[in-house]
Amino acid sequence: MMQAIRFRAQAELAGKVKVNLQQVRYPHYGRYLEEFVPGQVFVHPRAFTFFPAQMEAFARTYMQCNPLYLNDQYARSSGFAGLLASPQMVFNVVLSLGVQNDSEKAMANLGYYDAQYLRPVYPMDTIRSLTKVIERKERGAGKPGIVTIRTLGINQDDQVVLQYERKIMVAGQGDRPPTTPLPKATAMAAFPWVDEAEVALPDFPESFASGLTGPNSYFEDFAVGEIIVHANGRTITDEHLSLTYAVGNTHPLHFDRVFSSGLSGKMSGDPIVYGGLVFAWLEGLASRDVSENSVWELGFTEGYHTQPCIGGDTVAALSRVLAAEDAPGGLGSKLGIVTFQLIGVKNLSAANALAEYGEDLFGKENDKKAMDKEKIDAKIFEIERRLLIRKRG
Repeated sequence: MMQAIRFRAQAELAGKVKVNLQQVRYPHYGRYLEEFVPGQVFVHPRAFTFFPAQMEAFARTYMQCNPLYLNDQYARSSGFAGLLASPQMVFNVVLSLGVQNDSEKAMANLGYYDAQYLRPVYPMDTIRSLTKVIERKERGAGKPGIVTIRTLGINQDDQVVLQYERKIMVAGQGDRPPTTPLPKATAMAAFPWVDEAEVALPDFPESFASGLTGPNSYFEDFAVGEIIVHANGRTITDEHLSLTYAVGNTHPLHFDRVFSSGLSGKMSGDPIVYGGLVFAWLEGLASRDVSENSVWELGFTEGYHTQPCIGGDTVAALSRVLAAEDAPGGLGSKLGIVTFQLIGVKNLSAANALAEYGEDLFGKENDKKAMDKEKIDAKIFEIERRLLIRKRG
């Protein structure tokens, strides 16, 4: 029900109100290391409604080839209630909603772990995000610490659609003022993390639509140990600045050149491309070779951004098959699970990266020092992901 209210006319006041430089506020967000308290739950602001046009634009911007994210009729004929938001869009939105509270002051995102997609996100679903602080590890005076957090994406029906853990490197407060405080709450918000989670999937049809996917990305096409060199690269332009806004990420490192050029070390200079966008482009580059016939992204783990990207860099991808097995229960007759290692490189082709670095390309960068090996500067990303994929029959 609407109501009509008459307000007084607006008058110009700026010249009549004295400027008081003793009455200035400097709101700032994120958290310093000491401000993370294990057990604390952040209820992140705003939430995000998945409009159909945004869903399609994301899938096309990141070159997704799976018709579940592009073709409403195909998605419905596959058993879903309509077009699906791509998993990468869901992940990017859920993570970005939390940046204001949990990582806007982070020095680095250290890794993604145990990400699980638990149910579909459809057009006009509204997703909100919550984060729980799991652990704060201090490493001595003057050194940044490591904070482990868990984040949930929850839909308008209070159902968890995505959950994952990540680690961030955070500096101590030192002599800087504290951040803008959280609203006071009488009780800690509930945090419905799902242990041993089940995935809510539709009853799939006996046979899926044919002719709308490529011929070489069915379950039977993947052999354990196989390396797939994805053909195309993708040059990132200054578009990444607006694309960071599009998913709601508020870390200034990704769009504020004054901020980024004021940093020290290798992060100083042009804004760093938000890692979630890099992940999405790499996955898109791989999609027609590995995920075009998938019906669900089960999740990913042990994911690391091993080098940053800036505008002008060209990224490319390779996938390695780590495991292949039948889907559980009755799904096994028509679906299988394939685990891939996804590797990203920059400023050379995937084929040249494989020729130059060979098997070292697939070793964890953080383990290289213990193995007396050099890290690979051209390598930007590594992660393991699991897909539920159609069988050819």
